[in-house]
Amino acid sequence: MNTPSEATPSEAAVATPPNGKRRRVLTIVASVFAVLGLLWFVLWYVVLSEREKTDDAYVNGDQVTVTSQIAGTVVGVFVSNTALVNAGQELVRLDPTDAETALNRAAGALAQTVRQVRQQQAMAGQFDAQAARGRLELTRAEEDLARRTPLLADQAIATEEVKHAEEAVAMAHASLSQAQQQANSAHALVDGVAVRDNPAVQTARAAYRDAFVNASRNAIVAPVTGFVALRSVQLGQRIQAGEALLNIVPLQNLWVDANFKEGQLRHLRLGQATEVRSDLYGGSVVFHGKVIGMAAGTGAAFSLLPAQNASGNWIKVVQRVPVRVSIAPEDLAKHPLRIGLSTTVEIDTHDRSGAMLAATPATDGGVSTAVYAADLDRANAEADAIIARNLVGAP
Repeated sequence: MNTPSEATPSEAAVATPPNGKRRRVLTIVASVFAVLGLLWFVLWYVVLSEREKTDDAYVNGDQVTVTSQIAGTVVGVFVSNTALVNAGQELVRLDPTDAETALNRAAGALAQTVRQVRQQQAMAGQFDAQAARGRLELTRAEEDLARRTPLLADQAIATEEVKHAEEAVAMAHASLSQAQQQANSAHALVDGVAVRDNPAVQTARAAYRDAFVNASRNAIVAPVTGFVALRSVQLGQRIQAGEALLNIVPLQNLWVDANFKEGQLRHLRLGQATEVRSDLYGGSVVFHGKVIGMAAGTGAAFSLLPAQNASGNWIKVVQRVPVRVSIAPEDLAKHPLRIGLSTTVEIDTHDRSGAMLAATPATDGGVSTAVYAADLDRANAEADAIIARNLVGAP
């Protein structure tokens, strides 16, 4: 018979609770989850609560449309889609026949105008000489009249002779007045300016410049450096002024338009640092930038058919506002992007000292080209050369 201090195996099993080990495991698991939850809360409070993120973001950039400035027939096409072109490179050439004919006609008109102005200067000098001769003739006629008038009192000469002397003085006066008026008229065309600055020469020079620029526009050049897209021009095509021929996309200057929900805009400010990840490269490649602008309205406000909510069947839809984010040029150089690619944008809103909207007008960030200014410079040089050649021998 067992003593009270001794327990059978079955009694020992009953004395140990069967769920004690399970309770310890559950306690440990619950503690782990509590710690993880606390860490997640701290992470959210310190980091994630000060970040805004969206995957409704796309790469965007300038699409420069190349058009013809004059009408003509295409005789050469030198690029195709995806080709890289440099600013000033010839893309399309038009038939130059009509433009060259007009240029030669304008060059002849400019040369003739210069010579005509020189002729007007010579005529002004000729009329000055005639006026001087008229003054001499008037002086001689007045002296003849002065000599004859005393003789008439002594009846030494006939009355008709004195009368003829008076008529000669009157005619000399009239001739001198006519010569002076002609001289004044001639000088009005040439006085005060050199031949090259004469209004008639300047008008002909402007016409020549127009003809020269039009002739140079037969070669259609790239206004910027970039890649060709949407080429529609074909050899032999008759095009009109202003007709779109192709697009050039400068991929070295891109940005991202991120469409944030209206509730996410509360803490967004200009200048905040951003991180952009593209689906093209995955999450391992991060593009850095900053917020450079926010749209003046939601995407729906600028759509072709804006939403009309003044009806009984109204359903509230969260609106999105485009936010423009820059991309660092060095990141673009390492990992090129394309217009329209999908991206994920994350903005660090920790620094909220910036403005939500620009406070001053933009003074930088614009684009420009100088490739067309070269045409005008060459036109001015050629026009001046024509004027100089036709001034040879001028006083």
